[in-house]
Amino acid sequence: MQSRWGILALLFIARIGLGFQFQTLGTVSEELVEELGLNYAQIGSLIGLFMVPGMFLAIPAGLAGRFFSDRFIVGFGLLAVGTGGGLASVAESFEFFAAARVICGVGFVFSTVFFTKIVADMFVGKELATAMGALVMSWPGGIAIAQIGGGWLAINFDWQMAFIVASVYCVVAALLVMIFCKDVPGVTKQSGGLRFTLNRNEIVLILISSLVWGFFNAGYVVYLSFAPSVLVEVGYDTVSALSIISLASWLMIVSGIVCGYIADRSGRPDLVLYVCMASAVFALVLLFIAPMAIPSSLLFGLLGIAPAGVIMALAGQAMKPENRAIGMGLFFTFYFVAQAPAPAIAGWLYDMTADLYWPIGFAILMFVITATANIIFRIVQKRLPL
Repeated sequence: MQSRWGILALLFIARIGLGFQFQTLGTVSEELVEELGLNYAQIGSLIGLFMVPGMFLAIPAGLAGRFFSDRFIVGFGLLAVGTGGGLASVAESFEFFAAARVICGVGFVFSTVFFTKIVADMFVGKELATAMGALVMSWPGGIAIAQIGGGWLAINFDWQMAFIVASVYCVVAALLVMIFCKDVPGVTKQSGGLRFTLNRNEIVLILISSLVWGFFNAGYVVYLSFAPSVLVEVGYDTVSALSIISLASWLMIVSGIVCGYIADRSGRPDLVLYVCMASAVFALVLLFIAPMAIPSSLLFGLLGIAPAGVIMALAGQAMKPENRAIGMGLFFTFYFVAQAPAPAIAGWLYDMTADLYWPIGFAILMFVITATANIIFRIVQKRLPL
């Protein structure tokens, strides 16, 4: 029988494809502006469109778990992400790109809901923050690959090749999950057909926990989208800027797991989160000081974005085990509503002001709201027991 850590390793490798496909567009955005004549508001909209289907499909995705196996839905989602990326590689207009990104987004929401559900099923009550930290670190891992590998492919071949390679990765990952991932033993299959089974307390807790996750990711995505431009503005070339910013994502792969482990062992996840959010704000302030570019990225990766697993563990605390599939669907619905508009808002701020302080300031605001939402979650959690 496969160990839960073995399954987690497989899911980690597969989920890298989501971050790889997502970030590819941001990595080649300069080429898209030059070759296709897109503006930065459109680029931000295309980045955000990856998340938009989640606003409408996360709950149906959760309900799909009552009819199909978890691994089948994850595999289906990865195949859709690969298909959308393949279509993006032949796009020549904003409208075509938008359609491709929506297809990617459909696959993203189905796979994301069940990546998270599988890990929650395996680890709830035992090393959950550590396991969630490991799972979600696959996202920055894929992003870092896209920042370095996608940038290299765009420079040495063309921007289309970056999308093609990301899509091939997703298709191979889908096959690996469907062949080798086994069902989690001892988990009760949710019943009830299409009936909505969450109670009021669960809905409130899911809403608040998803906002913590949504605002955290909004800040991270805006950072990824605009931090390289900040470094170019202060004197770095494009490749160097991308490489420096990618340091944060590479470090997050390790720091996220360590952060989850510290939170589990210390029993102080909230304190860990608040220290990390303060570090994220400080790192973004340092970003505009040219000699501090590398220290800024290192600080952001080591602490600023490290508590991803700590935040995701809130989802497991917000719902009953038997409601986890539909609960995760609702969690990601609220998450996508909070996160999806962020890149377009940041792009609009930059278009209106031509000043990179505005989108980075918006990212800082997102991290402050993340900490605030976590405080609210803890207050409500004490008053609304499951």
